[in-house]
Amino acid sequence: MKFVALLSGGKDSCYAMHLIARENSDNKLVALANLKPSESGKELDSYMYQTVGQDVLELQAKALNVPLYQRIIRGKPVNQQMEYNSPVDGDEVEDLYELLSDIRRDFEFDAITCGAIHSNYQRLRAENVCSRLSIKLLSPLWGRNQIELLQEMIDSGIEALLIKTAALGLDPRQYLGQKIDQSLLKKLIELNEKYQLNVCGEGGEYESMTIGCPMFQNKKIIIDEYEIVDDGNDNQIVQVSYLKPIRMHLE
Repeated sequence: MKFVALLSGGKDSCYAMHLIARENSDNKLVALANLKPSESGKELDSYMYQTVGQDVLELQAKALNVPLYQRIIRGKPVNQQMEYNSPVDGDEVEDLYELLSDIRRDFEFDAITCGAIHSNYQRLRAENVCSRLSIKLLSPLWGRNQIELLQEMIDSGIEALLIKTAALGLDPRQYLGQKIDQSLLKKLIELNEKYQLNVCGEGGEYESMTIGCPMFQNKKIIIDEYEIVDDGNDNQIVQVSYLKPIRMHLE
């Protein structure tokens, strides 16, 4: 089976891709697909897509040795109902349809992978797009226990950094740029017990950037220089900040 990985640059989409490739030696990754903001390094208020930390995708594509297809997010979350049964003009979901249609002109593929865990909103929209293109949606993380899943990612060799924090207990000065490892998992479990934080960040509590993966062919992404960006809203209970890479390289 030939598949395209819908990749945000974060841990969940990378791990979903890894699981499908590992599941069967005949499963072949042929391309990466990504929706990006019009301005590099700027986060959009998207209901569908992670838009922070996408500067890493070109290096991930080089490490995977597959082409990267990107499309600027033109649409907005016009239809915010849970169901998405038919195309809606100007909706950001249609950007995904156009992106996959673009790839289809160059490659034949049978399925796409995505890293959705519990978001029915995202899953149903991805399923709608796949149905229209007569391809499968592969969501190997769907419905998993988040503590077990994050432990599994760590054990598998996925190396990811926190690049956005937006939750009580995740002080950006302490946690931005920190590796998601056993120590951080313990902290996330504590915050889950105290504030009901989603351990995998499914509620937007944090975002991640994958710098190492078993599929990266013995390569690793190194961040040489970065800056910390605050959202500028001092009236929020939770400080929202993200790490913006300035220079990176593949080692």
